[in-house]
Amino acid sequence: MPRYMVYHGSYLEITQPEIIPDRHTKDFGPGFYCTILHEQAKRWTTRYKKRVINLYDYRSNDNLKLLEFRDMTEEWLDFIIACRSGVPHDYDIVIGAMADDQVWNAIEDYLEGIYTREQFWMLSKFKYPTHQINFCSQQALDCLTFKKSEVFPHDR
Repeated sequence: MPRYMVYHGSYLEITQPEIIPDRHTKDFGPGFYCTILHEQAKRWTTRYKKRVINLYDYRSNDNLKLLEFRDMTEEWLDFIIACRSGVPHDYDIVIGAMADDQVWNAIEDYLEGIYTREQFWMLSKFKYPTHQINFCSQQALDCLTFKKSEVFPHDR
């Protein structure tokens, strides 16, 4: 059973993660978002005055329904478009690259017919690697054990 650390960037310590049901406009739908990339979690905190990274031990559960996108593919793009449009899914955990602001702007332009799919793929190159894990069910959240939080000063 794989086990590793995951990080959640926030403005507060979160010892008991929970799913916020009205956040359907996220890449992988409602859930609790983490990453295996410490620097990315730190970037997630930059919009807050108080910057906190929560660390969790993740222990996988083979009984959960998991969807993992190893690359940015047509399936990944269609899944994000559906989730950001509010279409529900039945996965417990979804893992893959983020559609950051640059990528999401290109997706919106694609949806409005400004770009073709081919043009979208040309414009959606990441400046740095991204990674996200969405814990979409209570059973998925039960795989997380809070370890500690780190507080960072706000960059000015």
